[in-house]
Amino acid sequence: MSRLETTFAGVKFKNPVALASGTCGFGREMNEFFDIEKLGGICSKGLIEHPHGGNDGIRVWETPSGMMNSVGLENPGVDAFIENDLAWVNSKELVNIVNLGGHSIDDYLSGVEKLNKVNLDILELNISCPNVKEGGMNFGVKTEAAREVVKLIRKECKHKLVVKLSPNAEDIVSLARMCEEEGAEGVSLTNTFLGMAIDINKRKPVFNNGYAGLSGPAIKPISLRMVHQVAHAVNIPVMGLGGITTWQDAIEFIMAGATVIQVGTASFMKPDISLDIINGMDKWLADNGIESIEEIRGIV
Repeated sequence: MSRLETTFAGVKFKNPVALASGTCGFGREMNEFFDIEKLGGICSKGLIEHPHGGNDGIRVWETPSGMMNSVGLENPGVDAFIENDLAWVNSKELVNIVNLGGHSIDDYLSGVEKLNKVNLDILELNISCPNVKEGGMNFGVKTEAAREVVKLIRKECKHKLVVKLSPNAEDIVSLARMCEEEGAEGVSLTNTFLGMAIDINKRKPVFNNGYAGLSGPAIKPISLRMVHQVAHAVNIPVMGLGGITTWQDAIEFIMAGATVIQVGTASFMKPDISLDIINGMDKWLADNGIESIEEIRGIV
């Protein structure tokens, strides 16, 4: 499938399809359903420095054309990932993207310091986490608040740095431009949208936190619009995600300007759906006489 080969910030992908953070663990479970080495890459479950149990109460809720989640960054911590999972992921022939979050700037810096000592291909910096020390504000909402984090992490990080953007940002194009200015090698977008569900029988919100992240096909048109806006506003490459379910969706994101796409919620519907997307994209390129996916990137 040489038609699908692509390069993102100097990192070669055999195809532009990666599994999105938080939807595939660290790859072991997905590998029981299909050979994950057929993917272009895999993005780890979101890590923070210390183990975290996540949110209490209901964590997942089905919605029309999508789902909501309030998992709350449940994860084993950076040390446990390095000890138990990193070598396994690195043994696979795919791009290893490690997602790092934090509840404070100190969390981010400590996590980066530990990850600097190991081998991985790309560090995806999740700036959509609540900044606990600043009253719960997400780092990724206000550009200047995010700048502080990105600047510090870029200075310390020894890996390729991709910043994952929140669609709840005040100005996502401004946010992306800031990431480029501060030296990020790429951006990924979008993360989940802030939504709400109410249990009418209990007469209260479904989620203990009130609000939760909406993902799935319902958000695809908005995510596609944001990817298009950002890809045409920056010179660094873009990873596009948000509701991608079919190979047609993936082609749309590539045409909008994405270099790599990530598949998330769709994997819950069909664990190997990413292979359908890869095969469908390759067939479409062949049927249309297109020798390389680069020919259609950003043409819209």
